[in-house]
Amino acid sequence: MKKLLAALGAFTLLPAIVFANENKIKKGFYTYDAMGCMLLRECTENVEQVYSLFDISSKYENPEKFISIASEFNAMLVYLNQAGVNVFIADERYFPVGHRGVYHTVSNNFFLNKRFMSRPGTLMGVMRHEGWHAAQDCMGGTIENNIIAIIKPEEEVPMLWREMAERTYPSNVVLWEAEATWAGKTKNMTLNALKACATGEMWNVYPPTPLTKQYLIDEGYIKED
Repeated sequence: MKKLLAALGAFTLLPAIVFANENKIKKGFYTYDAMGCMLLRECTENVEQVYSLFDISSKYENPEKFISIASEFNAMLVYLNQAGVNVFIADERYFPVGHRGVYHTVSNNFFLNKRFMSRPGTLMGVMRHEGWHAAQDCMGGTIENNIIAIIKPEEEVPMLWREMAERTYPSNVVLWEAEATWAGKTKNMTLNALKACATGEMWNVYPPTPLTKQYLIDEGYIKED
């Protein structure tokens, strides 16, 4: 991308920013094509793995403002890693406009959009939301498959979050997104689900819904009562 810089009445042309493997992105940056390249780990430039909150806070001014979320964030990261999920922070060019984060059920990685992570509240909201999708992946058998299942019975999801999801997402994903939206706004809700996943207690802590239970029985994950 070319930028024009005005200085003392003169214009200086800055060099274009070129990413490695950019040729794999056929439809340009800020598209689902670019996101796909990132998700498949074919595009890795300016995509950095997160090992602790410091890997994010150090990228912004006044990193001390992140202290209030350190305990929950780092605990979530530990359980995510134990479950087999890696977290990355990536350049905004890899995300469609407005996307703050994404969880990939195939690679079991999730990615945070660097543009939006400078505010601790936003960072935790996205971590909890995408982390809940990872827990849903765990509920659907194991973290290794590509099936995600709702964790809470549909009727337990507060109507506020259900209505918000209905206004935001396609109808075929509302059940999953409604509870992820709820989790995104609720301290430790995702942390507890990830702990259950990482310790092998998912179906004991969160009894599967009838449809999910039947699927788990049919696939041999659990035994019929």
